[in-house]
Amino acid sequence: MYIATGAGGLSRSTLLGIGAGIAAGALWGLVFLAPELAPGFLPIQLSAGRYLAYGLVAAILIAPAWGRLRRHLGWPAWRSLIWLSLTGNIVYYLFLANAVQLGGVAMASIVIGLLPIAVTLVGSRDRHAVPLRRLLPSLLLSGAGLACIGWESLSASGPGSAAGLACAFGALVSWTLFAVHNSRWLARIEGISPHEWNLLVGVVTGLMALALAMPAFVLAPGAHTLPAWMQFGALVTTVAILCSVVGNALWNHASRALPLSLMGQMIVFETIFAALYGFLWEARWPSGFETAALALLVAGVVSCASAHRGAH
Repeated sequence: MYIATGAGGLSRSTLLGIGAGIAAGALWGLVFLAPELAPGFLPIQLSAGRYLAYGLVAAILIAPAWGRLRRHLGWPAWRSLIWLSLTGNIVYYLFLANAVQLGGVAMASIVIGLLPIAVTLVGSRDRHAVPLRRLLPSLLLSGAGLACIGWESLSASGPGSAAGLACAFGALVSWTLFAVHNSRWLARIEGISPHEWNLLVGVVTGLMALALAMPAFVLAPGAHTLPAWMQFGALVTTVAILCSVVGNALWNHASRALPLSLMGQMIVFETIFAALYGFLWEARWPSGFETAALALLVAGVVSCASAHRGAH
């Protein structure tokens, strides 16, 4: 499957998959700026708004192909869509929001930063996967990068509570399950493109987000002006289109093109781009530890890609 024909001994499909993974990370990184652009709105309101918009946009885009797609959607497919919507969106966000609230952004970001390592380790157990020993340099580089982020973050704020830590690990497990299940399902579905699969996940997620709407907008509406609500609506719709529709479609393309052991490292780019956007927003240069962290994370991806050269 992965025949060495492209740059660095990687096939063209692998290189395109890596490019799609990087582009997905660049779009996902924008999510971290959303709270800054909507001050005064609760995280649950941002989440409910984003997923409702995601579901609406996805339903509009999927409508023309619905007649064809429903012939490929048996109960196993619907069960997987429900599972992916929960683990990758609803449950993941609820765990993450509580982790940030109870333990702080620093602690939560460090634990979630373990995602690339967790997914890569799971992927190394797949049939025909690259041996774990060839992935160790990449995992060590990624771990060192995360250690730099952790040192920088914890030096500025105290450690989180036990409950916050538990929620952060819950988010880690939830998204790892999503990444693994989504990658394996994409490898076997027929008659449905990665983009269409993402839209189907969006429709199911939008329906589930209706359950978040009550506590988000009725029980805790907040005192916001009409212009603030209009700005909020435009923001969550933009995030839904760029991050959930386009970003997830790119991620699904990468998931179908890359082995899971390499796919895990693509998650690093969400952290990298989120950090870069943060530096631009704060109008500052990264510190020494932050620069080292970004360099190590990129080196980890390069090392992982190198370990997959000639794999087939």
